[in-house]
Amino acid sequence: MTDERFERGLKTLTEIDGEGAGQQVLDALADVSPALAEAVVSWGCGEIYSRPGLAPRERQLVTLGMLTALGGCEPQLEVHVNTSLNVGLTPAEIVEALLHSAAYCGFPKALNATFTAKKVFGERELLPVTGD
Repeated sequence: MTDERFERGLKTLTEIDGEGAGQQVLDALADVSPALAEAVVSWGCGEIYSRPGLAPRERQLVTLGMLTALGGCEPQLEVHVNTSLNVGLTPAEIVEALLHSAAYCGFPKALNATFTAKKVFGERELLPVTGD
């Protein structure tokens, strides 16, 4: 696990989620699927997320939309709402992106995503959200 992609993935995770984020991913899966943890760090972050074509804010908007559209991804959505805040999206921008998703993937998925975002905003003392 010391290849270039893995190291780049750890660096990217630290930049967007703070010190220790990569280790948290590794630790969370260490007892069940260390190979999946390595893939998330190496491929997901070291190969895909670290590409220069989109800024982290733009990548997070895409990620929020995709996780909302998939549905059933609330734990991952919670992580990415936090990451979105870390890379500079405001709560109002996140709420607007989730509202926009309702037109494409339906109200139930947009509601579930918005309630997940509300949970994160509450934990980070960012409620009430203003901006619409």
